[in-house]
Amino acid sequence: MPGAISAGIIALSLNYGAYLSEIFRAGILGVARGQREAALALGMRPPQIFSSIVLPQAMRVIIPPTANQFISMLKDSSLISVMGVWEVMFLAQSYGRSSYRYLEMLTTAAVIYWVLSIVLELVQARLEGHYGKAYQR
Repeated sequence: MPGAISAGIIALSLNYGAYLSEIFRAGILGVARGQREAALALGMRPPQIFSSIVLPQAMRVIIPPTANQFISMLKDSSLISVMGVWEVMFLAQSYGRSSYRYLEMLTTAAVIYWVLSIVLELVQARLEGHYGKAYQR
């Protein structure tokens, strides 16, 4: 039987892994078939087609939902505190219980999650800008 940390990691990995694999599949299949055919006509090999033609175009579609999934995973990690894993919400509840300062500790946890979410959103915006250059006017 896995411990609390292992069970939490496995649960989040399986849940978000399924969503992320579908996001990547849809993004890759969203690249027009003609792009692959044109690259084949130029004599490119399949690995080169994927890395140079398909993936850069797919990244434009893949990045927004992938970043949203990472932000959701960050927030869902607080659910693991129910299992006793030492993460931000668990620590905030523990310190709040010991010092009778629930509001301060939970507010601190909320600010930590908020700052981490903002950082991930900024990374997402930069990646979207980088892969969306060809589509800007």
